[in-house]
Amino acid sequence: MNHNIPPTILIFDSGVGGLSVFYEIQKVLPHANYIYVFDDMGYPYGELAPDILIERVNEMLRYVVDLHRVDIVVIGCNTASTIVLPSLREFLSVPVVGVVPAIKPASLISNTAVGLIATPATVKREYTHNLIRDYLLDVPIKLLGTTELVDMAENKLKGKPVCLVSLQRVLQPLIGKIDVAVLGCTHFPLLRNEIKHVFGNEIRIIDSGEAIARRVQSLINNSYIARAKNNNRKCIAYNSAPTIEGALNITFKKMGFEAIERIPTQDV
Repeated sequence: MNHNIPPTILIFDSGVGGLSVFYEIQKVLPHANYIYVFDDMGYPYGELAPDILIERVNEMLRYVVDLHRVDIVVIGCNTASTIVLPSLREFLSVPVVGVVPAIKPASLISNTAVGLIATPATVKREYTHNLIRDYLLDVPIKLLGTTELVDMAENKLKGKPVCLVSLQRVLQPLIGKIDVAVLGCTHFPLLRNEIKHVFGNEIRIIDSGEAIARRVQSLINNSYIARAKNNNRKCIAYNSAPTIEGALNITFKKMGFEAIERIPTQDV
C-alpha cells in the first residue's frame, strides 16, 4: 500500500444494506476513498444457487478492480460472505473481509435470551448454527428469518415510509421474549430506529457494523491515520441494474457518492 495515497475501500452487497457497513467504516476512516458495489439485478441473494452467486460476485468485482486501485474489499452480505469469500481470495491480492451475525458479542451481554433477526437463508445456514453452538451454550436463542425487513430497508432508502404496524407484525415472535436483538443482515441496521421503537428501550440491539469497521481499520496501515486529510475524497457506486430510482440516487448523493455507474452483467 502506498502510504502517500489514501486507501480505497470497496464495499459489496446484493443491495443497499452494505451502506450500513459503509456508515460505520467511514466513521473510523473518514478520509478514505470508497467504492460501493451492489447487484440489484441479482437481489435477493438468498434465492440464488451458490454457483450463480459466485459467478456474479466474481464478475462484478473483477470489473471494478480492473478500473480502480483497491486496497481492501468488504463483503457486506451474510450470504455472499459464506459462499464467495474463498473464490474472491483466489484472484484478489488485497484483504477481503466478510460479515457474520454478531452472535458472539450478544452472548456476552444477554441475561435472558438472544433473538437473531436475519434472512431465511442466514437462519438456515450451517455457519450460523456453528456460531450458536460455539457461543450460546448457556443462553437461549430465538431465530427469526424474514425477507420483509430487507424490502423495508431497500424501500426506506428509496424514500418510502416504513410501516411500523407491518414491522411489529414481523417482530412479534420476539417481543417480550428476548433482551438482546442481533441484526443479522446488513440491511437491518438501516431500520434500527424503527426496530428500537417496536421493541422498546429495554432491548439491546447490536449488529456487525462496528466490528467490521474495527477489522478494516486494523488492516489499513496505521500510518494512514496520521496522514493529512484527503480533501479530494472519492466516493463512487456501481450497480448491475440499468436504471436507479430517483430517490435512491438522492440518498447516495447525501452520503457523499458522486455517481452510480452501471456494471454490465448477465440477467439472473
